[in-house]
Amino acid sequence: MIIKVRVIPNSKRNEVVSRIGSILRVKVAAPAVEGRANEELCDYLSDFFDVKKSNILLRKGERGREKTIEITGKTEEELDEVLNTIP
Repeated sequence: MIIKVRVIPNSKRNEVVSRIGSILRVKVAAPAVEGRANEELCDYLSDFFDVKKSNILLRKGERGREKTIEITGKTEEELDEVLNTIP
């Protein structure tokens, strides 16, 4: 499954804030310096979707806040279930 993520770095904690259409808004505690926010995002999403970190691939947006993430390791139905729990 491929999802679009809008990252908000330098937050107090890692959390999914909301889902606006097909874009997932995620806060990460790490600063946007030397790829730390990207690494923290991948770590957090692997926990959130309950997949291995190697199953989270950053496809686009390495330097911007808008990112395209590919998630493997689970079926689309299982991932959709997780996404549907977001308010």
